[in-house]
Amino acid sequence: MRAVVQRVSRANVTVNEEVTGSSEKGLMILLGVEDGDSIDDVKYMVEKTTNLRIFEDEDDKLNLSVLDIKGEILVVSQFTLLGDCRKGRRPNFMRAAKPEVANKLYEDFVSLTREKGVKVGTGVFREHMIVNLSNDGPVTILIDSKKIF
Repeated sequence: MRAVVQRVSRANVTVNEEVTGSSEKGLMILLGVEDGDSIDDVKYMVEKTTNLRIFEDEDDKLNLSVLDIKGEILVVSQFTLLGDCRKGRRPNFMRAAKPEVANKLYEDFVSLTREKGVKVGTGVFREHMIVNLSNDGPVTILIDSKKIF
């Protein structure tokens, strides 16, 4: 499982000209599910993203998590995060999980994050989405549950 985590002052996602999810101060998470991912990958990513200390404390040090600041999260499924661009000019998406598996693990990620008391907005799985965000900092972190980077 792979995520692009951005610290945002606000974010929203639109499908067919309708806002389907939004967040105020907190995180924008683009989430890609890889073939072979399981609930263990989901749990790892939920723990990592909700406890990631990328918000400033009173000394302007990155010591606070989205849980600490009582922030919000917008999560958007994005299979293209699994694109392999090492050969040729067109990305290969063979490592992305099949849609039915990916959607289940994406929904598990959203549910487990909400269980932590975080307000979570979402996109719409397998739909064309327009994502708007104000990246605060900018702060952008890449996380992979297989810890390849």
